[in-house]
Amino acid sequence: MTLLRPFLANFLGNAPVWYKQTIALFLVLNPLVLWFFGPALTGWLIVAEFIFTLAMALKCYPLLPGGLLAIEALAMGLTSVDALYVEVARNLPVILLLMFMVAGIFFMKDLLLLIFTRILLGVRSKTRISLLFCGAAAVLSAFLDALTVTAVIIAVAMGFYAVYHKAASQQGAKEGYALDHDGHIAEASHNDLSQFRAFLRSLLMHGAVGTALGGVATMVGEPQNLLVAKTVGWDFSQFFLQMLHVSLPVLVAGLITTLVLEKTHWFGYGARLPLSVRKILEEFSEEEARNRTPEECASLWVQGVAALALVAGLAFHVAEVGFVGLLIIILITAFSGINDEHRIGKAFQESLPFTSLLVVFFTIVAVIHEQHLFRPVIEFVLAQPIPQQPGLFFVANGLLSMISDNVFVATVYITEIRQALDAGAISRDHFETLAVAINTGTNLPSVATPNGQAAFLFLLTSAIAPLVRLSYGRMVYMALPYTLVLGSVGLTAVIMGS
Repeated sequence: MTLLRPFLANFLGNAPVWYKQTIALFLVLNPLVLWFFGPALTGWLIVAEFIFTLAMALKCYPLLPGGLLAIEALAMGLTSVDALYVEVARNLPVILLLMFMVAGIFFMKDLLLLIFTRILLGVRSKTRISLLFCGAAAVLSAFLDALTVTAVIIAVAMGFYAVYHKAASQQGAKEGYALDHDGHIAEASHNDLSQFRAFLRSLLMHGAVGTALGGVATMVGEPQNLLVAKTVGWDFSQFFLQMLHVSLPVLVAGLITTLVLEKTHWFGYGARLPLSVRKILEEFSEEEARNRTPEECASLWVQGVAALALVAGLAFHVAEVGFVGLLIIILITAFSGINDEHRIGKAFQESLPFTSLLVVFFTIVAVIHEQHLFRPVIEFVLAQPIPQQPGLFFVANGLLSMISDNVFVATVYITEIRQALDAGAISRDHFETLAVAINTGTNLPSVATPNGQAAFLFLLTSAIAPLVRLSYGRMVYMALPYTLVLGSVGLTAVIMGS
């Protein structure tokens, strides 16, 4: 017992005891369920357990308990290392993006903070700011990548939070200062800090939903869009036009939802920027402008040129997104006086833990694939009358994308209907109609949970989430009105267009 006690104390660090016991119970229970009930039920159980680790992300970073579940799934033979490698290889562009693009955005944070501080201070209406965040994220995500846009939003929110927290605590220049510690915040500032957190939470969620609104519209908006386009044989303009009867009404409905939520203060939205915070941000902006050195001005110009290179590189798809991110890192560091490994390494602290978590997630996806957990749903939908299939595909894709990777769901479904087309079971026109349903189904209802979209999962596990108290449950709650609106409007548009 003397030796066992420190091991138990170290298990999952400072996570609550009940959480440690729950994860231990999962690890003991899974082999028993496999023995008595078989791999299919065990696979669904592990999916549910992994979702639990995501939901408890603020108790313990999901990489640790989720990784233990993934290792156990591999050990029990629910999937294989080769199957995991296939999943990782298929999603290598996403991994490269996280490794390099998020780090590239880190080096642009000074420029982003400067631009968005001026926007925030120049636009006093919270409703207009929210519409601006949601609309800008939608437009950018249609031509760039949703994860890149999310990284920008996170960097901006992190910058705002750091400026206020350091000023309110008056500890910013002292050794050992931490953004996640409120002990030095004056009692009178606690309410303002709480309101500022709510303000940032709403902007983050509006921006994240905006990436889904724009991401559904073009073949480059989301990874699965490109897969669907290649399988069907659509080019950029054909894809855009095929999706337009769904993407346009959904965009309008999404922006109206943003407006209504801000006006009604429902679902945790509507918080305004406290006057004390606005004053601190104004003083920060003025002080930064006064004290900015010629070298810092030159660095801002370099970041601006790099931002143009980023937009051009992504818009014209000159290379994989991750490679463009690496280009940005090299350009900014080479011409901004950053030449030591320690300063460069800081840029990767945000992205690499999430990249590791994503590989663990691919293990769970491999379990779903290897155990054919979604096959009954696919067979049921394809067995229904043809006029009902587009709506059912939208619903089925949406529900499955809420709990699994939407790229994987789209891959499974588009492959199945392609085989049906090649076998002569469906016509070309019906095949294209189902492809629209699959693409929109994986993009829109998947905003319901962080599991469905990598951008949402990235936001949940980012450094800003615990600072503004954005937990899994709160994300699901705040996404609920968008889920209902986007899902219902998208389903209606799919049915009417079929």
